Amino acid sequence: MSRVNHWWSGAIALALGTLAPGQALACTACFGQSDSQWRRDELGIMSLLAIIVLVLIGVASFFVYLAKRTAAVSASAVVAQPVETTGR
Repeated sequence: MSRVNHWWSGAIALALGTLAPGQALACTACFGQSDSQWRRDELGIMSLLAIIVLVLIGVASFFVYLAKRTAAVSASAVVAQPVETTGR
């Protein structure tokens, strides 16, 4: 994705958050609607917690992937080094 497309997607997200501020609020616990069904069952808080945990698992698995990939590349580089001959 180019920088221009990345900038436009950020600008669109900012505009939507500005134009619809009621939709951008976190949950009923933070917003203050204590009589909501989501608040009584605390489903809003649990769903936000689940999303955060899933994102953290994704980030951690990406770094595990990078570590395994680095180990595999460095191991193949050791094997692929040419053997020096004695010059006969």
